[in-house]
Amino acid sequence: MALKRLSDDLEFRATHKILKVLKNIGEITVRSSLTDYTFLASDKILVHQAKLLEEINDNQDVFYTSSRGVNEINIVISSIMDATVQKLFKDEKCTQKADNLSSITVKLPAENVSVPGIYYFIFQRLAWEGIVLYEVISTTNEFTILVNDEQVDIAFKTIKDLKTL
Repeated sequence: MALKRLSDDLEFRATHKILKVLKNIGEITVRSSLTDYTFLASDKILVHQAKLLEEINDNQDVFYTSSRGVNEINIVISSIMDATVQKLFKDEKCTQKADNLSSITVKLPAENVSVPGIYYFIFQRLAWEGIVLYEVISTTNEFTILVNDEQVDIAFKTIKDLKTL
């Protein structure tokens, strides 16, 4: 019985810390008209990616993010850059391309890195609402999710409502 009370107390403390962080969620930014590309990693792909960065460097309105795994590289970019990506990466093996995506970027308070379960709690709520996360991209104090355009409104509301728990 004492272990049960201890378990309940620890769960309450953990949830309380998570809710405290969530109440301090900062800016939530939504971007639409995004395309997600997945390319197989190759010897030349970083050269092509550097050329893409040169192309978008002068245009601050272009949304761009990239991540590199062991075997593939993922690029999420504003759809207006589609022709440029097609041209620069024409010799690369594109394994997947998805259009009509939107991103939701959430700025988290700095204490998010010291409280376990923040992402679990957020993603659990999105799953409960039936939101399919196409991609998850994160930095230390913010994360971005990609969803289909049809689900962006409910995903935004779900995240925004976390501030009022």
